[in-house]
Amino acid sequence: MQRTRSTPQSLMFSVLTFLVVPCQAELPQNDLPQINQDQLKIQHLEQQVQDMQAEIQALAAAQPTESPKLAALEKINLWGYGEIYATRPHHSGQKAEADLARAVFGIGYEFDALTRFNAEFETEHAVTSAVDRGEFEVEQFYVDHDLGSRVGLTSGLFLIPAGFLNEAHEPTQFYGVERNFVESLIIPSTWREGGLDLHGDTRFGLHWATGLCTDQDLSQWNFRPTQAIFSNALNLENNAIAPLQSTHQELQLANAQHLAQFIALNYHGIPGLTLAGSLFSGLASTSANPGGNQRISLWEIHSRFISGPLDVTALYAHGGISQTAGANAANPAASHPMPAAFYGHYVQVAYTVLEWGHSHLNPFVRSERFNMASQYSSGVSPAAPAQAVWPAFADTVYTEGLNYYLNPQVVFKVDVQQYKNNRSFNRIDTGMGLAF
Repeated sequence: MQRTRSTPQSLMFSVLTFLVVPCQAELPQNDLPQINQDQLKIQHLEQQVQDMQAEIQALAAAQPTESPKLAALEKINLWGYGEIYATRPHHSGQKAEADLARAVFGIGYEFDALTRFNAEFETEHAVTSAVDRGEFEVEQFYVDHDLGSRVGLTSGLFLIPAGFLNEAHEPTQFYGVERNFVESLIIPSTWREGGLDLHGDTRFGLHWATGLCTDQDLSQWNFRPTQAIFSNALNLENNAIAPLQSTHQELQLANAQHLAQFIALNYHGIPGLTLAGSLFSGLASTSANPGGNQRISLWEIHSRFISGPLDVTALYAHGGISQTAGANAANPAASHPMPAAFYGHYVQVAYTVLEWGHSHLNPFVRSERFNMASQYSSGVSPAAPAQAVWPAFADTVYTEGLNYYLNPQVVFKVDVQQYKNNRSFNRIDTGMGLAF
């Protein structure tokens, strides 16, 4: 039963009535005039109380229930992620390194129930200046609009839907201190372009996306580097040496003469199973071939199976660049010729061995193979400069490690990496990551 809330004025009136009315029955008749006067006073007080209540209600109705500033703040969404790691090569302890690899802050705003804005800003390697190695960049900047209950359109700078990690690359989303090589070198990470992305879901568990976006700029290819392009695993991951990693434009004064097309399919209709793939293809915005346009393509397939504590993933990616013969012919004796094909694949198995509260421990193993130059145009081979020692552009890497999740948003990691070809790259890594 709902109780009626008493106001101070009504309580005052009740008290006065309680005090005066009983006295009226006990007083003699000659006191009736005084009683009548007291009743008139009470009625007058009651009317004043009613007038005050009416004024209070009118003021409350005129006051807005929520200020415009508070309403705007409620439409803002904040998030972020970051990771710190330390790495120590097995045979070169003096090259041990610790790094605040990245700190990312995101902000979103909901214009209405159908339209949202999202942006991410990233700082790499802790310090950004003209003399430091750090970078500051806009990782995403787009508007997303719902065209229907299952269809949406994204416009702006967004992540290309390819592989597992490009769209979901927070450190809590992957095993190991750093991202795997296949999804860093073959599928560039993080790969973002400007354009339009039409996407949606079906009722039977299929997510799809397709769109137009800016393409690669092959004029950025460095045919004659003056020194070895990378000398250790950190250089390999952080340096722009892979075919698409070194030529994507990131919407920085991007040449938009030609646009690329992409399509991605992701089936998750069976609990615990993901089957997916994507295709990216388009004419390069600018060509390194004097004789005509060059086409860049990349396709990949990936799958994941989760059953209880078991987590198994696999991915294969293959890319190609057309008309590389003309590009390399225009740059004879190149120490870094443009490859016609490149590929990578990996298989990874993880298992939850301990779980308590919000914490759990996941050991994992991963075997991956990458080749950044699996094929050259006929008669072309790299010519190493006199003072450069070239490491292998292809390698097989075995990674064994542990992810300890303090909670779903904070993870501590350790792993050991062994390289089949570049054995001097063997190392042990430790790290910490967070996402919120």
